[in-house]
Amino acid sequence: MFKPFKFSLALCLGLVIFLSWENLILPSPAMANFSSLCNSSLRSLRLCGSISSNFNSSQLLQQGKTLYEGEQFAEAIKIWREAERNFAAQKDTLSQSLTLSFLSLAYQKLGDRQSAQSTIDQSLNLLQTIPDSNPEKNQVLATVLNTKGRWQQSLGQTEEALLTLQKATAAYQKAGDEQGRIGSLINQAQTLQSLGFYQRSAKILTQLQQNIQQQTNPQLKLKGLLSLSSILRTNGDLETSQELGKQALEVAEKLASPSALTTALINLGNTELALARRVEAVAEDTADNQQVQQRKLAALTYYQKATNTANSGNQKLQAQVNQMRLLLETKQWREAESLWREIQSELAQTPTSRSKVFAQINLANSLLKSPNSNWEFIQPQSIGKLLANAVQEAKSLADKRAESYSLGVLGELYEKTGQFRDAEQLTKQALQQANSINATDISYLWEWQLGRLYKVQKNWENAIASYTTAINTLKSLRSDLVNINPEVQFTFRDSVEPVYRELVDLLLQPFTPPSVPPVDGGERGGVTQTKLIQARLVIESLQLAELDNFFREACLDAKPEQIEKLDVKAAIIYPVILPDRLEIIVSLPQKPLKNYKISISQNQVESTINQLEQALAIRHSNQEERLQISQQVYDWLIRPMKADLQASGVQTLVFISDGSLRNIPMAALHDGQQYLLEKYNIALTPGLQLLRTQPLNRERLRALTGGLSEEREGFSALPGVRMELQQINAEVPGITLLNQDFTSRSLSRQVAELPFPVVHLATHGQFSSNFKQTFILAWDGPINVKQLDDLLRNRNPNLPSEIELLVLSACETATGDSRAALGLAGVAVRAGARSTLATLWKVSDESTAVLMSEFYRELATPGTTKAEALRLAQISLLNNRRYRNPYFWAPYVLVGNWL
Repeated sequence: MFKPFKFSLALCLGLVIFLSWENLILPSPAMANFSSLCNSSLRSLRLCGSISSNFNSSQLLQQGKTLYEGEQFAEAIKIWREAERNFAAQKDTLSQSLTLSFLSLAYQKLGDRQSAQSTIDQSLNLLQTIPDSNPEKNQVLATVLNTKGRWQQSLGQTEEALLTLQKATAAYQKAGDEQGRIGSLINQAQTLQSLGFYQRSAKILTQLQQNIQQQTNPQLKLKGLLSLSSILRTNGDLETSQELGKQALEVAEKLASPSALTTALINLGNTELALARRVEAVAEDTADNQQVQQRKLAALTYYQKATNTANSGNQKLQAQVNQMRLLLETKQWREAESLWREIQSELAQTPTSRSKVFAQINLANSLLKSPNSNWEFIQPQSIGKLLANAVQEAKSLADKRAESYSLGVLGELYEKTGQFRDAEQLTKQALQQANSINATDISYLWEWQLGRLYKVQKNWENAIASYTTAINTLKSLRSDLVNINPEVQFTFRDSVEPVYRELVDLLLQPFTPPSVPPVDGGERGGVTQTKLIQARLVIESLQLAELDNFFREACLDAKPEQIEKLDVKAAIIYPVILPDRLEIIVSLPQKPLKNYKISISQNQVESTINQLEQALAIRHSNQEERLQISQQVYDWLIRPMKADLQASGVQTLVFISDGSLRNIPMAALHDGQQYLLEKYNIALTPGLQLLRTQPLNRERLRALTGGLSEEREGFSALPGVRMELQQINAEVPGITLLNQDFTSRSLSRQVAELPFPVVHLATHGQFSSNFKQTFILAWDGPINVKQLDDLLRNRNPNLPSEIELLVLSACETATGDSRAALGLAGVAVRAGARSTLATLWKVSDESTAVLMSEFYRELATPGTTKAEALRLAQISLLNNRRYRNPYFWAPYVLVGNWL
């Protein structure tokens, strides 16, 4: 039994795990419609007589299937093991192979990797002994290959998984199993996206969508629509997910099946909630907040309808728990209290299953997050009882994964009530269970939680060690952070990003008094050189993790780079926004790292940055006010290191900026006498690990230029583009694609066939925190960042492997999106170019043409770096009376290699 809770005056808000509900009910792409595949395999074997020779074995197989679908995985394994032994004794190799495949799925669910691997290998080995002439072999082979492919995908063996799934699809087709073929193709699409083949993945999904919508079998059509809706929601294509979800609801209504209707309603609720979360992540004004609330209320309505429709305990629980989460978020306390009583009654009647365990954990998380602890059902005793029951039920299921979650969240509850020793013990138990099944995707949560517990107890050494372990675990999980498991949906800003920031905070805390003599390189106040180096690496890792999250996959190759090898005249500056201060780490050539601390709240920093962003991007802003704000930010970021910069003789400042600092042009910071641009070349990079260090080869400088000067797709005309491209061609030889000639196909063809080190695109575009809304506009429509990556990398293998410089001269950051510059960083690292030159806001065509002409003129000069060429071009505008306002010259930023 767990100790009774001690009370604290208030239940603190904290970071919690966000549990996903859809995969506990909807067909999970990772499982590829297990029930349907199982049924079709059993049906085919039964028709051919393979399992008719022993009725008892057939019953066992069906009994195991029922237990599996009821999430009684350990019990299903016992039954299927008995069936497998029976089939082996009867020498019924096909049925034995199928049963081993089912066993592998159950072992995967329980996290038993060794058994999952051995059973699927044994299954395939048995199938090899059966002649291809056997008519039912293809059906079983398809099922087994599908299981193996998803298992390989979970292990990170993506290329191998793709080949296996392709074989599975072919086998389903030979067997005439349309439902299995659709499930396998969905899995293929996911795998192709993991490998970066977005156009191939999109082609499969598009074909599937058409195929599914033409289905005359309503059950197959419903499952296909729900599966596609789910995968598209996971991939961030929320609008298409919603459209397909509504189609699924129409099919479910015609079927008049309560179970199907409930599933479709929950699916739509999940998509509405995802849409709300997307707006909520960047909301800055009242209109955004109203949209968030409208989306949440729409999701709540779907969940309420699902609750009224459900005829099974688990489905009803899922709908109720989802409903509770939103009632608490929207502060409908009385409705939540009433629903709590209904949930209690439903929990008492629903048999033990994994779904029920996670419903209790999810409910506890919602209650933990609630800001109002005055109601009895939100008190620690209620939450603790819920979690204690979840722990016991998980143990009864022999489900270590569910047990780990239950124990971990219970530990979080003790953490919030100030019982740190008890919380520590529970968290260690949760971590032990996760480690016992090698579930690194959840172990990092408990490593992080231990770090927090050590920190609050001032056990600094263990706190840093635990945080470091958590981040190392996250690094190992890069490829899985989006689809990390079917139970948990990560909100990056709440469940991943804080781990990095909290460790940086710890590493830069002077735990020894300032009176203690400097150590380890001369740092003050106990912040050693070792800690500074580690903090710098953590910041780099955070940048990489943010970009992985932006693309919703791990797609960037990173390797450590030493600044001394890049540019001995450059300083690398890492500003980090922490809750109570602004920390700045600077790396100067041939010098130890230094850090500077400005005691100021995160809210004040972000508010000032937002004001500066608005003042710079408006042509007629008040000059005095603009300079005042600019000087304030200069005083925070540059003035503390001004003397060090002057003494070092650096010529280039490279910023690896954090958060909203990415949205402002550092060139426009002002010291009271002059702009930062007038003293230094300036560049941005998402991290030194992502740099491609080769300098520009000017001997082969040629440019592919393209753009739109005419109105297109609802975007206004850009009449200055024609002159801009003409002036560039006067400085650099190349080929131009204008208006009708500027299509995605023509751009791809030119990039593939000719060695252009520079690609210059003058067209509408937008950088956003959502990759789907980060695009450039071609004549035939928008090209989003992933498609642009695919297009620009489609080069003849005999040509130089990378584009040296990509210029996007008319793009802008999305208005009102506080994380929009993630899109700019995403373009920079994914477009296959060593450097990207872009604009933070759209400026006049005329001034752009002047600046670009000057930039290319300077770029062609031997010995001039890209950063210097941009600086000189910007200064030419600054010195021109017509363009002196930073509105004209400041938005141009160079991202990536500045050499």
